[in-house]
Amino acid sequence: MPENSIIQTINLHKIYGMGEIQVSALDGIDLRINQGEFVSIMGPSGSGKSTLMNILGCLDRPSEGRYILDGEDVSDLNKAQLALLRNRQIGFIFQSYNLLPRTSALRNVTLPLLYQRHSKLSQAEREEKAMAVLEAVGLADRAYHEPMELSGGQQQRVAVARALINDPVLILADEPTGNLDTKTGEEIMGLLHNLHRRGRTLAIVTHEQEIAEQTQRTIILRDGKIAVDGQNGNGGHYGASDADVQRSN
Repeated sequence: MPENSIIQTINLHKIYGMGEIQVSALDGIDLRINQGEFVSIMGPSGSGKSTLMNILGCLDRPSEGRYILDGEDVSDLNKAQLALLRNRQIGFIFQSYNLLPRTSALRNVTLPLLYQRHSKLSQAEREEKAMAVLEAVGLADRAYHEPMELSGGQQQRVAVARALINDPVLILADEPTGNLDTKTGEEIMGLLHNLHRRGRTLAIVTHEQEIAEQTQRTIILRDGKIAVDGQNGNGGHYGASDADVQRSN
């Protein structure tokens, strides 16, 4: 595996059910995402994109095949091991923000630090680190506001800050602009582009063609297989056509 690969899957399968009643959600996925890439994942309902993201995010394990994350084969890790790896290596951004209510933005951002078993950071050091990432996403002046006191765009910025707090090797975003108006969605995409320019590796699930076109590369799933994997005008040999993307929606 090349040294700069963050994600590599080899003949990845995910099967639900038992006996004669089985559903193949993923059917032999071979995928590589290199360090510093910005990739979008698309596909119609039932295509397997959510299952793939769950496995890439170490929320689930494949039925068959291998998943190598930043040089480590994580295919057979148990739930506790996956949880530790998730906290250390992956930052999540969700469509619905997933912030704790009645809890300040600062406190929400520090949460991943609390799950680090061997961390020696004091509360003051955790808050200092959280304030730094809130400042990086332009929200330091809202650090002590609760989610209900923030706009949707501000809540998503808090979610981005939380995803960054542990300096992950991979950021996974599930419809990060799905609950936002157009202008605010553009601001969040601008923030993700800024992270990418700083060398972050990002993979986002989206059903919006305009969002996918902003990434370097689009992967389209159909029936548990990769139907299209193309560059988006960044020197690749081919790209996902408008027709391909439209069929994925």
